[in-house]
Amino acid sequence: MDAARDDLTTRPLNLVDEFVLTLFNESTGYFHQVPGWNMNCAIIGAALAELSLLSRIDTDMTSLHVLDPTETGDPALDPILKDIVESGPNRDTRFWVERLVSHAESVISLTLERLLSLKVLEHHDGEFYTLAATELHSALHGAPREGAIGQFVKGRISTIILTDSIPDPRDAIIVGLANACDVLRFMFDLDAESERRIEQICNLDIIGRTVAEAVKHNIVNPRVQRVVGLKEYPTVRWRYLLRNPHLRSGNVPALFSDLSQEYGPVFQIKPPFSPSLLFMGGPEVNRWVHRKGRIFLRAADYFAGIEEVYGAHGVFPSLDGADHFRLRKALNPGYSRNRLEGHLDTLYLRIRKFVADWEEGAFLQPAVACRYLANTQIAPLMAGIDTQDVIDDLIKFKERLLLTHVGRVLPKFLAHTPSMKRRAKLIETVVERVQFAHTPAQRAGCPRNLVDDLLSLHASDPQFLPESNLKFFFSTPALASVYLGDMLGFALYSMAAHRKIHDGIRTEADALFGAGDPEGPDFSKSAIDVTHRFIMECLRMYPIIPMSIRNVMNTCVVEGYELPIGTRVHIVQTATHYMGDLFPDPHKLDIDRFLPSRNEHLGTAYAPYGLGTHLCLGFRWVELQLAINLLMIAHYFTLEVFPANQPLKLSPFPSTSPSKSLRLKIVEKRRELPA
Repeated sequence: MDAARDDLTTRPLNLVDEFVLTLFNESTGYFHQVPGWNMNCAIIGAALAELSLLSRIDTDMTSLHVLDPTETGDPALDPILKDIVESGPNRDTRFWVERLVSHAESVISLTLERLLSLKVLEHHDGEFYTLAATELHSALHGAPREGAIGQFVKGRISTIILTDSIPDPRDAIIVGLANACDVLRFMFDLDAESERRIEQICNLDIIGRTVAEAVKHNIVNPRVQRVVGLKEYPTVRWRYLLRNPHLRSGNVPALFSDLSQEYGPVFQIKPPFSPSLLFMGGPEVNRWVHRKGRIFLRAADYFAGIEEVYGAHGVFPSLDGADHFRLRKALNPGYSRNRLEGHLDTLYLRIRKFVADWEEGAFLQPAVACRYLANTQIAPLMAGIDTQDVIDDLIKFKERLLLTHVGRVLPKFLAHTPSMKRRAKLIETVVERVQFAHTPAQRAGCPRNLVDDLLSLHASDPQFLPESNLKFFFSTPALASVYLGDMLGFALYSMAAHRKIHDGIRTEADALFGAGDPEGPDFSKSAIDVTHRFIMECLRMYPIIPMSIRNVMNTCVVEGYELPIGTRVHIVQTATHYMGDLFPDPHKLDIDRFLPSRNEHLGTAYAPYGLGTHLCLGFRWVELQLAINLLMIAHYFTLEVFPANQPLKLSPFPSTSPSKSLRLKIVEKRRELPA
C-alpha cells in the first residue's frame, strides 16, 4: 500500500528533485545551509545516482563506466552524461564527483525550475521558495488530501530513519548523500539509535554507498578543490575618478559601471584620511549576490546605528535568515499591489486634492513637490494618518541618520545636534498619531493597512515584534515618501522631456479615466503598457538606491577576490544598468528595451529594487502607485522642462534624487478636476 502511494505521489520527481526537496528548509525559504563545495558535491552525487538508476552508467568502489550513452532528455543530467561519455578511460566515482562539480550550480537552477513547473515549489520575490500545496492521492484511503509533495518526501525520509521500515534504493541514496553533508542532525531529532540506523541505511545500496562515499571523501579531503589564484584588490586611481563625467553629474550607477569595466568586479577606493572602501559591481557580482549573498553577507551591521537611535533591535532592514523570511511573509500583504488596489478611492482623492491648485503657466520643482505629493498618499494609505505638517523634519531626520550611521559621509555627532533632538521628538508625535488612529473605534469600517498588520503581529508574538520596534515601523512611511517622491520626480522630468512618451501615457490615461475612475483590474498590463515600460526605464536610468551595504559574515571568494569575515562591502547592483553589452546605448531613454522581443530586464542585470533576500518588498505596490500618479497627471496636465534644454542634475546622497534646480512648466491644463 505504501509503495502504491509512493508511485502516485512522486512519479514526476527524479532523485535529484527529491534530494533537493529533502534539503529544503521551510523556515528560511531555501536550502539547509550546507557549505558550497559540500552542496555541489552532493548534488553531483545525486545526478550520478539518478543516471545509474536510469541504467546510463554503472559504478562501484573502483570505477564508473557508461552502459548507455543515449540522452535522458533531462537538461540537468544530459551535460553530465555527455562529459562522462566523452572522457575515454574509466575513472572512479570520486574522480567524477570532482570533475563534474562545475555543473552543480546549473543542476540546482534547472532542478528548481523543474520543481516550479511541476508546482511542487512556489517562487517568491527575494529568491525565496515555499512548498506548494498539492493534491496527494492516498491509496490507503482512496481519496485526495491536501498537502505538499516536498513535505511528503521529507516525511518519507524521516520515517525510514526513525523506524525500522525497509527503504527503497532511492531513499537509501538520499539518506547517504544527506549524511555525507552532515545535515540530517539539523533536520531531524536524532538519538544514538537513529544515528546507528542511518549508518545501516547508508550501507544498504551499493550504488548509493559508492556515490555517498565518493562525495564524503571529496568533502573531507577533496583532490581537486576549485583552484583560485586570489587577487589583490585593484585601487581606483584618483585621476581617473575625478575626470569621470558621471562623478560630476552625480550619476552613481554610470560612474560605477565605468569603474567596474575599468578595474574589474571588485575594487577599492581610498578616500583621503579615511579607510579604504570596497566596492563590487557587474553582472557576475549581481548573480552571486542574488543567489549566494544570503550565505555570506549580513545586513545587521550597517543598520545597527539607526536601530540604536530608535531603541529597536532586529527591524526589517537589519534581519537575515529565518527571522527575515518570517517577517517578510507577515508583512507581504501590507506592501502588496492587492492592498493598494483596495485603497484606490483614497489614492485618487489624495492626488486630485494635491494637484487641484496647479494652474496653467505655473512652475513645479519636482525635487520638493513630488515628495509632498507622495507623502500625502503614503501616510494615510499605510498608517492612516496625515504627516504633511511634519514631513520636512522627518525627511531631514532620516537623511541625517543615513548620512551619519549608514553612508558614514558625516561624523556621528551630527546625528545628536539640538535640531536632530527636536526632530526626534516629532517621531514620538507621529507614533502617538498612529496609535490614536488605530484604536478599535477609529478603525471600524476602515480597509486594512500596514499598521494593522504590524499591530496584529505584535499582539500574536510580542517577542518576535516587540513594542520597542514599532516606533521605527510607524515612522517608515516618511522614508517611503522620499523614495516614491524621487522616483516620481525623475519620471515627471523624463515624461516632460519626451513628447512622444508623454502622448503615449496620455492616451492610456484618457482611456482609463475618461469614463470615470478605474478599478484595480483595469490597470492591466496591456492597458498601461507604455506607462509601465516607461517607469521601468526611468528606474533603470535613475535608480533611487543604487547600492547596498553588507558585512561579510562567512569568508568567501567572488570572481577570484577573497572577502574576509567582517569586511564591509558596497554592492553597486545598478552598475549593470549602464553597461552597453547588457543595455545597448544605456544613456538613451528607450522603453522598447522591455518589449518581449528584447526583454533586456530579465535576469539580475536589472536591479533597481535590490537583489536577493532584501529585494524591495513593496515594488509591485510602488509600480502601480507610480503609474497611477503619472496617468492622472497626464490626464489633467501637459508638462514641459523649463528651460527646454536644461540638463538633468542628480543629488546622489543619501539616495539619488533630482536636483532642486530642476523646473517643470505646466503648459496646459487639459480639463478641470472634479470638485
